[in-house]
Amino acid sequence: MASYCQGLKSLLSLYKSNPKITYSFISNFSWTRRLSSSNFPSQFERIGFIGLGNMGSRMCNNLIKAGYNVAVHDVNLDVMKMFSEKGILTKDSPFEVAKASDVVITMLPSSSHVIDVYTGPKGLLHGGDRLRPWLFIDSSTIDPQTSRKLSVEISGCTLKREEDGWENPAMLDAPVSGGVLAAETGSLTFMVGGPEEAYMAAKPLFHSMGKNTIYCGGAGNGSTAKICNNLAMAVSMLGVSEAFALGQSLGIAASTLTTIFNSSSARCWSSDSYNPVPGVMDGVPASRNYDGGFSSKLMAKDLNLAAASAKEVSLTFPLTSLAEEIFTELSNAGYGAKDFSCVFRHYYSGKDEQ
Repeated sequence: MASYCQGLKSLLSLYKSNPKITYSFISNFSWTRRLSSSNFPSQFERIGFIGLGNMGSRMCNNLIKAGYNVAVHDVNLDVMKMFSEKGILTKDSPFEVAKASDVVITMLPSSSHVIDVYTGPKGLLHGGDRLRPWLFIDSSTIDPQTSRKLSVEISGCTLKREEDGWENPAMLDAPVSGGVLAAETGSLTFMVGGPEEAYMAAKPLFHSMGKNTIYCGGAGNGSTAKICNNLAMAVSMLGVSEAFALGQSLGIAASTLTTIFNSSSARCWSSDSYNPVPGVMDGVPASRNYDGGFSSKLMAKDLNLAAASAKEVSLTFPLTSLAEEIFTELSNAGYGAKDFSCVFRHYYSGKDEQ
């Protein structure tokens, strides 16, 4: 076991010095010695959940509805009180959640929050290298580099009690798509990176909170999939909004352009399911003054992650940089809380459909 842990420390040092080299195998290293062992433990006696914001609180509620015993923690004491009044076990710190849980799920705003919750003074790993949870699932949208580093650190720990012959805990990065409504209705899509056996064992948890789970490969690949998805979504929304604004300026109604787009090669989610022009489509943020949905400030954050990741692997992505600049400008202008489709009105000066 000592040589195994030393090997992990060496790999983590290599990652810090040259992360690009280690991307392809960093998640598989710590699991190679155990792939021939028995099935991954499926102990779900107590699920810990940390991060009870707009998304996390709804995901946690769906676990409770599915019958899981849950222990929760959040920095917002009012939210903690709300869960406590429903009879849910609340804990004062992530470390206390870890001590009481077999699996821990985190849903946090940023990479820095994730690092603090896992490795901070009262973090999940505060107890040293012997842990009770056999599985950690992070559903935050963060950079893949952080996901991979945490996966290595967790895989280097041991379990306080062996589960079906397993000695070491595992981590899955499992960000989601679908937004607050999908979190409420339990119809999220999970993009999952990490050991495949851990993914298979965790499926009952994912299916309690969502309708789709997609295995993306090794550690960090779930986070990679999420930032790539949001990059494509941002650029698509900018293109559609720009086209609608140009069409209006040249005298054609957005509703007419929508019909054309959706029956031709320009059809996309931003035109047929999330149209940014007020008055064209019911039930989308544009129909309610861009309230609700996915905020511009979160889109700017995710584009920053994409830009940083591109820089890390020495790629030049001009559309990523421009999209980040536009959504950052929107946020700084006071529209950060508005849905990102508000770029049509507040950046391109598009008009409502009459």
